[in-house]
Formats: sequence, structure tokens, C-alpha cells
Amino acid sequence: MSRKTLEIIEKAEKLSEPLFKIIDNDISLYNQKKVLNAFREHRVATRHFAGTSGYGYDDVGRDTLCNLFATIFGAESAIVSPNIVSGTHALTVALFGLLRPNDVLLCITGAPYDTLREVIGGENIGSLKDYGVKYDEIALKNYEIDFEAIGNYLENNAPKVIMITRSRGYEWRDALSIDDIQKTIDFVRKYNKNAVIMVDNCYGEFIDKLEPTQVGADICVGSLIKNAGGGIAPTGGYIVGKKQWVDQVGYRLTAPSIGMEVGSYNASYMPFYEGLFLAPVTVANAVKGTILATNAFNLMGYDVKPSPNTLPKDVICSIRFNTAEELITFIQGVQYSSPVDSYVTPEPWAMPGYDHEVIMAAGTFVQGASIELSADAPIKEPYIAYLQGGLTYQHFKIALTECIDRICIDNGN
Repeated sequence: MSRKTLEIIEKAEKLSEPLFKIIDNDISLYNQKKVLNAFREHRVATRHFAGTSGYGYDDVGRDTLCNLFATIFGAESAIVSPNIVSGTHALTVALFGLLRPNDVLLCITGAPYDTLREVIGGENIGSLKDYGVKYDEIALKNYEIDFEAIGNYLENNAPKVIMITRSRGYEWRDALSIDDIQKTIDFVRKYNKNAVIMVDNCYGEFIDKLEPTQVGADICVGSLIKNAGGGIAPTGGYIVGKKQWVDQVGYRLTAPSIGMEVGSYNASYMPFYEGLFLAPVTVANAVKGTILATNAFNLMGYDVKPSPNTLPKDVICSIRFNTAEELITFIQGVQYSSPVDSYVTPEPWAMPGYDHEVIMAAGTFVQGASIELSADAPIKEPYIAYLQGGLTYQHFKIALTECIDRICIDNGN
């Protein structure tokens, strides 16, 4: 490593130490105790790890895992299923479970993540639009919730579902904090007490001491190959919230006549339990890596989100590079620093569901797991890379050092 790279990392780590203490001694410790208490309350035992086959009637492993999530999220009910293949799938199942023809879906945090847009408005692909569901969205104002526009809309309209996206997708803004979500929900309830408020919680679990369902959300959705799976869960997603709405989603996931009475998983449930137990510490490692990265790249003169010396609101760090070449060098550096497929050189490609070519680094044990250290970026101006995850802080630090060294070398430093 060049001396300049090592100096950057050393200075960044020193700047990060105050926030590291808050994460380790307060937030992570609190969430670990919360999860441990839920495991004790539900008397988790070895028998809960055994898989089932066929219909999966009386699958105690499945049912107890659902109850664990409900307790940890302060919710009435939960669906936790290996049969949910991604965060987009979990959101799709939830939306189709909640909405009916002529209902209105309102997104109040601007356009949803790229892969959800076709789910909502695609043509002749079985989208919500194809089934007669109407859609409106309210853009952010200066990257923040536009309360005035929301109030004006709700004075004249009564949407069935109001969706809040916690993370930012490919947008140059901070994610929403749990305080932002609570403030938004409280504001919406002044105008509409009956709408189902749904939060896309991807990348946000265990970032704070509370989850959206503990501050007024009716339903909350996420992926198990992100935060909540702790880097151990091999697949799956969750939906938690009020029982009446979770039941509706269950009828969509399986069939209206059976709901969540069925659903087997022949392999062991242990990775889901173990991943959930490890999630508070795994998320803490990722958040500490995010803080280190924002401080390091800020020292190098790059624009970053979240702002340096602030607690992140999800596990993603956004870095704005000067050129496409710098961006690609960085993404490739993340891949070369990975434990899996480190010899692979990622290149931009036309990824399904995206408008521009995308480059992705994902040398992960679980394919595409973004709680593991990974990075991706659309190849378009401004050249922003999205760095996320990190099972261990030590790996994040090593990878970041190597990535910065590559950029310094390419820039002749």
C-alpha cells in the first residue's frame, strides 16, 4: 500500500471512533438484547431447525421464525419464508395482497427502486396496472419528504396503500431515519387514518433501536439476504405488521383458501435463526464500514452520502466519482477484495430492470447478498458508486484500503 493510502485510512478511522462507540455500546448492544430476549420468549430449541416437506402442515420451525420476527419488530404477525426470492418479490407479494382493482397506491418518497417500477406500471406482464390498480407518487423536495405536497394530495384523495421507501436506490440522498419515518406516518394519519402504510425496509433493519412497525407502520417488508439475515440466511424475505394485513399477504403468497397454514422447507431452518441472531452485530459491522468509507473518501475530496461524522441511516455509502473510469476502478477493486470470485473482473452490462448499463461487484457467499460487502453503480453521470454491507469491519477496512490504493495509483499518487 502507498503511504498516502495508509494515512487516509488512519485519519478516517480516528475520525470514526466516536460514532463507532455509539454503534457498539448503544445501538448494537440494544438490538442484540432485543433479539436474544425474543429467542428466549419463544423457547427456540434444536427442534425448530428441522426442515419439512410437502405441505408443511404444523411446521414449528417456520411458525416460530415468523413469531420471532413479529416480536422483534413489535408487530402482531409476520411471514418469514424461504419461498420469497428477493426484496422486490417480498414487496410484490405484499402489494398484490393488499391492493384490489381500482385501489390507489401512493408512494410518498418519489419513484420506488428500479426493479419495482415494472411491478407497478409494466404493460401486459401481470403488473398492478394490468390488474386495474392506480398509482400516484409524490416526489421528494430537495431530497426530503414534501409534507406540503402530501397534505394537498391527501385532502382530495384516499389511497388504499401509502408506501414509504426507507433506502434511496440509485438516488443521491440520505436514507430515511426511523425518526423521519415516524414523523411522516404521524403526518399522514392527520389526513387518513384508514390507509395501509407500508414501509420498504430493505437495508434498514437494526440500524436504529426501533423498526417502522414500532413507530406506526401497518406493514413492513424486507429481504433476508440483506440486514435481517445476518449474512447467514441463504434466501428469503419477510413481511411483518398488523395481522389483518399480513393475513391478506399470506393469501397471495400461497392461496386464498390456505394462507400461511402451509409452506415447507426441506433444508434446515438453522441459517435463518442463526442469521437473525447475528444480524445486530453484522449490521453494526457494515455501518462502521460505511462510516469509515465516508470519512476516507471525504478526506480525498470526493462527495459522499451519508455526510461524514453522521450516523448512517442504512448500510449503504454513496461515493460520487469524477469519471466513469474511476467508478469502474473502484467497483473492480471491491470485487478483487472479495473472499469469493476475487479473480473475476466485473464489467458494465445491460442488467434486466435497469435503464443504463450497471457494473456490480458481488464476491459473496450468498449470491447477490447485499449485507455482504458489495458495490454497484449505473454507468451514467453523475458517476455514483453504491457500496454496501460488510460481514466484518476488518474485511471492510482491508477492501477499502485496497480500493483507495488503486484509485490513488490510477491518479498518479
